Amino acid sequence: MRCAEILNIIEDRCPKAYALDWDNCGLQTGFFDKNVTTIYIALDATDEVIAAAAAENADLLITHHPLLFNGIKQIHDQDFIGRRILKLIQADMCCYAMHTNYDVACMGELSARFLHLENTRVLEVTSEDGKGIGQYGSLNTAISLFELCEQLKHTFELQGVQVYGDISRQVQRIAISPGAGNSMIPYALHKQCDVLITGDISHHTGLDAVAQGLAVIDAGHYGIEHIFIQDMAAFLSEKLKGVKIVAAPLCHPFTIV
Repeated sequence: MRCAEILNIIEDRCPKAYALDWDNCGLQTGFFDKNVTTIYIALDATDEVIAAAAAENADLLITHHPLLFNGIKQIHDQDFIGRRILKLIQADMCCYAMHTNYDVACMGELSARFLHLENTRVLEVTSEDGKGIGQYGSLNTAISLFELCEQLKHTFELQGVQVYGDISRQVQRIAISPGAGNSMIPYALHKQCDVLITGDISHHTGLDAVAQGLAVIDAGHYGIEHIFIQDMAAFLSEKLKGVKIVAAPLCHPFTIV
């Protein structure tokens, strides 16, 4: 199947129009007419991921985060982005990113389902059809913040989480926004949530949220977003019967010591 045909199937589910203005979704490198027999799915196009995809003889690498965010004037092996581009070209591999368009179309709803939230709604509406970033809803019964952390660690296979707020506090109204979440604090406060589950929370943002009555759980950027990999693998396996789909293994980008 041609790369362009596969991208059309993906974008029917996650339209590029959903992407936020600053984002760079779409084909990062490669030929639209490339014949694709193997797809490798990962969160980031790191050197290790590109090598693993090449070892699988992948024709198309699909990532959540774009390889290219800013303009690039030179492509050579002394620059880490240039090196990755060269490796993709050497492997005759296309690279495609589906970032905030996936966040809007799928990520919020998917992460809320993992937590069994009820009566969910969009946390920050970003598109005319009412879709957007994150979700909020309620657990069927209140639990302690500590119990919620334990549930998160088990559900998303986390080594640990950072918590802002009293871990003995009872919580029931939950907001979840995978990825970087500093900007989501006002939305969670406006929706009168007890806790926001997100990632990349800065020191003062966490303190200020607690001062306003909102607990925050920082599960890391990779910590929740890695659900993208298995979700897209399942979706493409269903849609592309003649194409081999390989999902990158769970691999947290840091070690807690």
